[in-house]
Amino acid sequence: MKKTPILCLFLLFTSLLSAQKSFNQSFEKFDPATGMPADWSKGVGPGSTDSYLFAVDSSTVVSGRYSARLASPKEGGEFGAFFLSFPADFEGKTITLKGWIKTENVSQDGFAGLWMRLDGESGMIRIDNMQQIGLNGDNGWRPYTIDLDYSKEVKTIFVGGLLAGSGTAWYDDIEVLVDGKPLLEAPARIVQKLPAELDTAFATGSGISLGELNEQRIEDLVLLGKIWGFLKYHHPKVASGDLNWDFELFRFLQRYPSGLKSQQRDALFVSWIESLGELPDCPNCSEKIKGDIHLTADLKWMNDSKLSAGLRKHLKAVYEHRNQGKHYYIDHLPFISNPNFLHENPYPQLKYPDEGYRLLSVYRFWNIIQYYFPYRDVIGEDWTGVMRAFIPKMAKVKDALGYKLCARELIGRIHDTHANLWMQDEELRNYFGNLRPAVQVKFIENQAVVTGYYHAEQGPKTGLLPGDIITAVEGVAVEEIVKKKLPLYPASNMPTKLRDIAKDLLRTNDSTLHLKVRRDNVITDFEVSCADPRKENFNMGLDWAYNKPDSCYRLLSPDIGYLYLGNVKEDLLPGIMEKFKNTKGLIVDIRNYPSEFVVFSLTTFLKAKPSKFVYFTNGHVDNPGVFTNSEALECGEHNPNPYTGKVVVLINEISQSQAEYTTMALRSVPGTVVVGSTTAGADGNVSEFMLPGGLRSMISGIGVFYPDGTPTQRVGIVPDHTVLPTIAGVRAGKDELLEYAMKLIEGP
Repeated sequence: MKKTPILCLFLLFTSLLSAQKSFNQSFEKFDPATGMPADWSKGVGPGSTDSYLFAVDSSTVVSGRYSARLASPKEGGEFGAFFLSFPADFEGKTITLKGWIKTENVSQDGFAGLWMRLDGESGMIRIDNMQQIGLNGDNGWRPYTIDLDYSKEVKTIFVGGLLAGSGTAWYDDIEVLVDGKPLLEAPARIVQKLPAELDTAFATGSGISLGELNEQRIEDLVLLGKIWGFLKYHHPKVASGDLNWDFELFRFLQRYPSGLKSQQRDALFVSWIESLGELPDCPNCSEKIKGDIHLTADLKWMNDSKLSAGLRKHLKAVYEHRNQGKHYYIDHLPFISNPNFLHENPYPQLKYPDEGYRLLSVYRFWNIIQYYFPYRDVIGEDWTGVMRAFIPKMAKVKDALGYKLCARELIGRIHDTHANLWMQDEELRNYFGNLRPAVQVKFIENQAVVTGYYHAEQGPKTGLLPGDIITAVEGVAVEEIVKKKLPLYPASNMPTKLRDIAKDLLRTNDSTLHLKVRRDNVITDFEVSCADPRKENFNMGLDWAYNKPDSCYRLLSPDIGYLYLGNVKEDLLPGIMEKFKNTKGLIVDIRNYPSEFVVFSLTTFLKAKPSKFVYFTNGHVDNPGVFTNSEALECGEHNPNPYTGKVVVLINEISQSQAEYTTMALRSVPGTVVVGSTTAGADGNVSEFMLPGGLRSMISGIGVFYPDGTPTQRVGIVPDHTVLPTIAGVRAGKDELLEYAMKLIEGP
C-alpha cells in the first residue's frame, strides 16, 4: 500500500537462506543438475513470472572459470534476483558489498545492480540496490560498491544481485567487507541470548497427545488457548523473554489431562499464573487510552461466571499490571505501525508437527488475530467458534500435506486476501498440480471462461478459443470443483476467491486434461496438452495485469489520455501530464498492481489543493486488542493549473492493496468516477509471521478507511459504475470497461 522498495517486496516472496560467511563469492561451486551456484538462492517478486534464469556461466568471467548470469524471460518481467543471508554477529561501523557486473541489452526502464539490505528485529533498517545508478544497456565488466552504516540494531544481512526489466546481467567476485576488511576478519559480536532462546527442551517434538476430544475436552482446550494467548501478550514475565512461551504451553499440557472438573481446571490455571511471579506496579495501566478508539479488546470471556472467582481475579490482576513497552514477541514497525511478530519460531525441522505443535499452530494464529488483526470485527463469524472447530480438525490430520491444507483453511477464516499460506513447496505444488495447459481462465458471468493464452504458440494449439466456457474438468462439473476448493482459497470476498480458483482450475500432474467446453451452445470434448509453466516460460503475469500494454501511457484519441499503473514510472509523470493537459479526460487503469508508488505524485497533477483521502487504525503493544484511529492523510498540493479533464479509474478483482489505496487517493480528486467491479478487499501494510512446520503467512496489519469512516476491508473499492466483462466481449476481443470509460468522457 505505501511506498515499498523493490527488494522489500522481493523478500516477501522468497525463502530465507542461512549461509556461511565464507560463501561462494566467485560462483565456482554449483549444482551440476540445475546450474545454480552454491550458497545462493533465487527469487522473484510479485507481477513477475518465475522464469528469470539464474545460473553459472563460463562464457565471460572476471576470474576463475565461472560467473553468475541473471537473464530475463523473452517476454520480460518485473525483476529477478538472487541472494544469500547471514547473521549480524560481528562488530563494525560500515559494511561494504563489492562485486563486478557486466550487462547486455538491459532495457532502458530497467537496471542491473548489486543489492544489500540490513534488517533488525522490526524489519528493514537500510537498503541499497543501485537503482539510482541506472545501470542499463550494454556495459563491460566493471566493479561496483555499496556501503551501508552498520549498527548494533542490525540482526540479519542480505546481499545479492538483481535485474529489473529485460536483458542479461553477469556477476562475479562478490565480496563483503566490514570496515574495509574481509568479513571473516571482523571481530565477533558478543550476543547475550535470553532464556527463551536457550530453551530447547521440545525442539524435536512436544510429546503431547491431546487424548479423546469430546465436547468437554475441546472446551477446556479452547479456554487454555485463550489464557495462553492472553498471558503471552499481557504478562510482564512472558514479555521479558525469560520464558519460551511455546514450550511453557507443552509443559502445562503435560499436567492438563482430560476429564478435569471445572474447579480442578481453574486451580491449575491459577497455579500457572502464580508460578510466573509477582506482578510489578503499573501506574500507566489505569490511564485512559490516548486517541480515538476504533476497536476495543475482546476480553469479555475473562468475566465468564463459569470460571472460578479465583481465576477471574488472577486474570484481572494480570490485565491491571500488564506489560508496558518492549515485548519479546511483538512490536510495531516504525512509521507504518503495523505489527511485527517477533521470535515466532517456525520449527522448520518438524515437517509433520505432532499434536502439541499442531495445537500450538491454532493457538498462535488465533491469538495473533485476537489481539493484532485490525479487522477482527469484520471477520463475520464467531472467532471463538473457529478455534473450537479447528482444535479437533488439526488433531485429526494424518500427514504433512493434511496439516498444510488445514492451516490454509484456518487462515481463510479471517477473510483477508493478504492472509494465505505464502509458500509453494513441492508437496503443495503436487497437490494443486505442477502442469497446466497454456490457457488463461477467469470466471465471467459465473462461468469458467477462456480469456487468453499464457504462451503465444502453445495456447492456440489446445484448440480452445477466448470465450469458450469450460463446464467440466476430468468429468467433474466446474460448479462442484469450485464448491470443493472454496475453503482452501483465503480471500476477503467471493470475486477474489473465484479469481484465485480460476488460476488453479486447470492445474494437474497429468500430461493432458480432458475438458468439456461449450462453444456456440454446443458441448465439445477437448483433450488438451499440459506443461510445466516454469520450464515453458508461460507468462503467468497475465493473471496480475489486465491487458498490460508495452507503455504506461498513450493517447486513446486526441481527447483521451490513458495511464496504466502496472508499469508506471513516477519520473515520467511530468512529461505524461504535459502531453495530456488539453485532453477531455484521463483514464487511469489500476486493474493491476502499481509498479511504483504514485499516490502523492499523481494526485499533485490532478488537484488544485490538498484534501483528505484516508485514515488508519493501529494496534498497541501496551493495550493488546485495542486499535485507535490515526489522523487523516492528505494527498495533492496547491496547484494553480491542475488537470481539468474528467478522471475515470478502472478497477476489478485484480486491484489489491496498493492498487486499492491508490484508488482511494484518486477518488479524492473532484469529479473522479470509478468504473469496474469490487476489488480484492485487502488494504493496509502486511505483517508476516510463521507457524510450526515452516509455514509462512501474513495479515493486513493496519486498518484502512475513507475519511468518513467507510471501510475497504472485505468490501473492497465499490465502483461508482459497476461494469463487468461479458462472455460476448471476450469472444470479440473487447475491453468493455475501457470502452465504457471512453464513452463517459466523450458523452454528455
